[in-house]
Amino acid sequence: MARSVLEAEHSQAAPCPPSVIATGYYRAFRDYARERTCRPLLLQGDAMMVLKELPADSIDCAMTSPPYWGKREYENGGIGLEADYRDYVRDLATIFGEVKRVLKTEGSFWLNIGDTYENKGLVGIPWRLAFELTDTQGWILRNSVIWNKVKSGMDNTKDRLGNVHENIFHFVKQAKGYYYNADAIRSKPREAKVVNGAVVSATGVSGVRYKRQIELSTDLSEAEKREAFRGLDMMLADVGAGKISDFRMIIRAQQRATHSDSEKLSGRAKELRDKGFYFLRYHPNGSKPSDVWDIIPEDTQGRESHFAPYPVDLCCIPILAACPEGGIVLDPFCGTGTTLFAARNLNRKSVGIDISGQYLAHTQERCASLL
Repeated sequence: MARSVLEAEHSQAAPCPPSVIATGYYRAFRDYARERTCRPLLLQGDAMMVLKELPADSIDCAMTSPPYWGKREYENGGIGLEADYRDYVRDLATIFGEVKRVLKTEGSFWLNIGDTYENKGLVGIPWRLAFELTDTQGWILRNSVIWNKVKSGMDNTKDRLGNVHENIFHFVKQAKGYYYNADAIRSKPREAKVVNGAVVSATGVSGVRYKRQIELSTDLSEAEKREAFRGLDMMLADVGAGKISDFRMIIRAQQRATHSDSEKLSGRAKELRDKGFYFLRYHPNGSKPSDVWDIIPEDTQGRESHFAPYPVDLCCIPILAACPEGGIVLDPFCGTGTTLFAARNLNRKSVGIDISGQYLAHTQERCASLL
């Protein structure tokens, strides 16, 4: 994970290499925002101090993985080394308040944060921080993603389960109107085919079973049956034309409503009551990712040092979905530049902040290989 110091002096940081900015952050950002290049802008200094100098409403998407509480020892102290987890949550929330200020109204903030134990008890830091951001700062939490690390480190404890997941939270500033390109992250759908002259969907739906259920139904009226047959024919025609990739049909007294049986809570249940059937349509461009991501931690992906497991693949969905092409991605704890490396790969500009000149030099070398 990356490093920063909440109250560090610039003099404490290691000397900055060429092309890494250690002062004049506002001017550097202003000039960078006008450039057409997708090389990252690297700003050395304390995250809070640097963010305060950046203009408001200037960042399209922020993604970061800050130092975890009590996990590492950094030479300059700071974030992650607080004696009390409450101070850690408060310090991070203060920085993320500045992230909110520099984020555009339609922007998104993605946060990867892990938990830790204290006195044998799991502290619950990710959700404590998430609630602090929503309850105190007014962030809107759109998704809580589980990062299943698939192959994690050895766990030799004998009195609890192994820990193999971390949290990724997606926050926005407004409930509607934020940028989100779902089509950019959809998986390629399987294609329908024609079997013996009949259209069969990617999952084998031909309509035969549904037609039989409609025909034999004792719960549908004759008028409802006619409408159900007509609706089913339209669905099959849409599959054949590529307007949808697949569908499911829910028929009263044959399948249960997919969300709730309560007609007060579910529009689907009301539709089932009134019409006798409804359809679930699958997007022709494929399905969106779920909120569980199976991604192996990496410490060798384009790097020669820094052992944080934060992988490039973890950044791809957030950047593709929440940052327009040519937009600017911010990582206020950029470390060796995983977020920036991913942004550069995906044709996005990026700004990385870190207290360590050594880390930023490594980021510069890493991203230069893509130019």
